[in-house]
Amino acid sequence: MRKSVRGQVDPFIVMDVMEAAARAEAAGRHIIHMEVGQPSTPAPEGARRALAAALEQPLGYTVALGLPALRQGIADLYRRWYGVDLDPARVVVTPGSSGAFILAFSALFDAGDRVAMGYPGYPSYRQILRAMSLDPVGIPTRPEDRYQPRPDDLPDGCAGLILASPGNPSGTVLRTDELRALSDAAKARGMALISDEIYHGLSYGDRCHSALEVTDDVFVINSFSKYFSMTGWRVGWMVVPPDHVRTVERLAQNMFICPPHASQVAALAALGCAAEADANLAVYAENRRLMLEGLPKAGFHRIAPPEGAFYIYADVSDLTGDSVAFAAEILDKAGVAVTPGLDFDPDRGARTLRFSYARATADIAEGLRRLQGFMAAR
Repeated sequence: MRKSVRGQVDPFIVMDVMEAAARAEAAGRHIIHMEVGQPSTPAPEGARRALAAALEQPLGYTVALGLPALRQGIADLYRRWYGVDLDPARVVVTPGSSGAFILAFSALFDAGDRVAMGYPGYPSYRQILRAMSLDPVGIPTRPEDRYQPRPDDLPDGCAGLILASPGNPSGTVLRTDELRALSDAAKARGMALISDEIYHGLSYGDRCHSALEVTDDVFVINSFSKYFSMTGWRVGWMVVPPDHVRTVERLAQNMFICPPHASQVAALAALGCAAEADANLAVYAENRRLMLEGLPKAGFHRIAPPEGAFYIYADVSDLTGDSVAFAAEILDKAGVAVTPGLDFDPDRGARTLRFSYARATADIAEGLRRLQGFMAAR
């Protein structure tokens, strides 16, 4: 069979690391997982109970944009978190944030369009774009800018700009004035704005700010995966401008029919479980404290300030020029799985690593102990 050129995307390296870690575990080793951005906690109890009750009824197709009650609940969340009065008609429930990106890129761009994003950044942005015959354009960001793009860095000739706050892999957060300046700069260049806010709710100082606080001319993407600990449920959402709703609806009808009904039921209940989600945040905060204390002791000194999410991005150029080989060495000799920075920055990522602290605190402490021992003996 023939193969399309656009289908030949790069692998998601962290998934390869997960597979290697799974093989080691199958061979009897105890691996500490600092590679994947996945909470170790289950979905909120209320979400699980709601789904258990719903299983006694048929779970079939819902409307393409999602259960009306869930869309209203998400709109209410924006009022609580940001003080934004959001029309629930603008909310689109999606099969995870990945489904939201596919819908957004389909609604906004045509084949051959160029779409800008900061490097380092979430790798699936550029791979989904390539698979859709779009051209990702990286903006090299700087440690002194907390790995976030500056308005005067935006390239000409691009149809769109993707922002992420908190960022993955950096965990750094855009302030309101920075969001406004980037939004204004994108608008001046005729660029559609997409704001990835999947880690909102996970911050360790000031709250995260939504792009909707500074503009309505934006596609905002979020998910129940991180703050609500529902990665495997594959349910996310998108907020779109009013004049894009019908376009996105037609695309969603044909691409996905609807988001998973069962996951929507659980997500609706999860919106009422903030206390449980905030308790998880307290665990991440302690893990972050341990990481900021322990990683420098292991020799990882050059790190981005992790203001949100549950990642630390480290410059390891003094230790290696091959982050893939270095990560494999750490897994083999220390039993700790970490992510090579090449996933996030195809140009400079061979000299960086990402550490996730989403797991239980005891695992983080053990992982740091192993890393310190490994680096002392290296």
